Amino acid sequence: MAFEEVKENVEAIQDHTKEYIESTVAYYKLWGFKVAMKSTTLAVKVILILFFLAIVLLFSSIAGALYLGILFNSYPLGFLCVAAFYLILALLVFLVKDKIVEGPILEKFSEIFFEEE
Repeated sequence: MAFEEVKENVEAIQDHTKEYIESTVAYYKLWGFKVAMKSTTLAVKVILILFFLAIVLLFSSIAGALYLGILFNSYPLGFLCVAAFYLILALLVFLVKDKIVEGPILEKFSEIFFEEE
């Protein structure tokens, strides 16, 4: 009799262990899906915002270049001034790229991945 009880207990432990493992796998699949979706939606939002900001920047740059062209009586000179401004801006961004880009991105994705829920 004692052997039968031990056998039943071992079988119950095996069943519970199997259920636990299946539940854990299902949990991590859902957690991975959640993290992937949050990351994807964040990326799509950022891309859309950047797209529209790029359009605004494009038209503002053209308008500024045309205005400078009128001031200097030379449209090519106006466009060169705008290009020089963007070149200086690009050099400044290059010099501080780690502080501007790496930190905030690492912080945002850390919030997503290590969120307690």
